[in-house]
Amino acid sequence: MLSRLADVLVPTVGRLTITTDAGAELAPGSIVVANHTSLADPAVVLAALHRLGVRPVVMATAGLWRVPLLGRALALEGHIPVHRGDRRAADALDGAVEALGRGRLVLIYAEGGLPHRTDAAEAAPEAFRSGLSRLVRRSGAPVVPVGQAGARRVTSGSTAKQLAGLFTAPLRRPELHVHVGAPLDLTAEGAARTEQARTAVTAAWRTAAARLGEPAALAA
Repeated sequence: MLSRLADVLVPTVGRLTITTDAGAELAPGSIVVANHTSLADPAVVLAALHRLGVRPVVMATAGLWRVPLLGRALALEGHIPVHRGDRRAADALDGAVEALGRGRLVLIYAEGGLPHRTDAAEAAPEAFRSGLSRLVRRSGAPVVPVGQAGARRVTSGSTAKQLAGLFTAPLRRPELHVHVGAPLDLTAEGAARTEQARTAVTAAWRTAAARLGEPAALAA
């Protein structure tokens, strides 16, 4: 339901385009890791994946499960709450491993949070946390890097700016782009594996941002 809803709503706030690398494959039981820049980008990524025929399980902050209606929908669809800084944090990995074993794709945001910036500009993904590496080690699942750009044009910054951006987006309809990279062979261990994944997501983000003419990507 969430994937279908995202695919319906995203075109009302922006113009979404999608590209893929040669060899890109969203095979059952894959981990999809994307950069996280805005409250809007999960919907953008879900809409793009839905158009590619994929409806992933999402690992998301547990606070969303407390939102009326949304929390119930997340629970019914098997999405995975992440309790950060809590003894229940390990439950998220257990749930992800189980979902991967059933052939579901799992979408994870390895940065673990949003950037602390007030502008709408693009920037490379911040440091990844260790959860992705641990999930790969436990599941042996392939990792598909995804880069998105433009979501900060929909909503970013302070609460007031985010609300203003969301309400004006249907009039502005900013460009949004999602790029799907080829699956990774994460042969490294620990921190090196985490950085290997971040490098691949950064490359996918750079491709997406360059499609939008973003200076941060064009200057690199």
